[in-house]
Amino acid sequence: MTAVTNDAIRKDWDTYFMDIAYMVSTRSRCPRRHVGAVLVQGKKLLGTAYNGAPMGAHDCLEAGCMIAEEVEVKSVDGKDQVVRKQRCIRTIHAEQNLLLFTDRADREGSVVYVTDQPCWTCANMLANSGVQEIVYHRAYPKDSEKVYALMAQQGIAFRQVEHYAPPAQALMDVTQ
Repeated sequence: MTAVTNDAIRKDWDTYFMDIAYMVSTRSRCPRRHVGAVLVQGKKLLGTAYNGAPMGAHDCLEAGCMIAEEVEVKSVDGKDQVVRKQRCIRTIHAEQNLLLFTDRADREGSVVYVTDQPCWTCANMLANSGVQEIVYHRAYPKDSEKVYALMAQQGIAFRQVEHYAPPAQALMDVTQ
């Protein structure tokens, strides 16, 4: 008698942890972007977080988004260009919440799976957190170039999962 296994349908580790990050993101009440993050040491899940207003504070669905505009000067082909970026500042990002609610000792040498490429602020915080790798799914072009450069400088593996489809119940259209 031949044993039947489920190895052909068994998810790889990147898919497994990214699925969890997406399911965590469903807790977000941000109308612009649901983001989830998980902290993994080895193959052990150590923490989860999502983006949202501070505990007890009104969130974007209750009080509306708090949009702030930032201006950045970028050099393109030797010419300075002004780039305007809009960000909601009411919410704490998923990566920030993950760092707030996990221990430094657990983060040393760990991997963060996050639904979206970290913004510049989150990338800076993650670069100083002890993690050795960041795996994301959706690109965040506003900060991509400088985030990639920072991760390379810090020696942190930084990669996008390819050929990945989030769980259907966690899908949302995102606002850039």
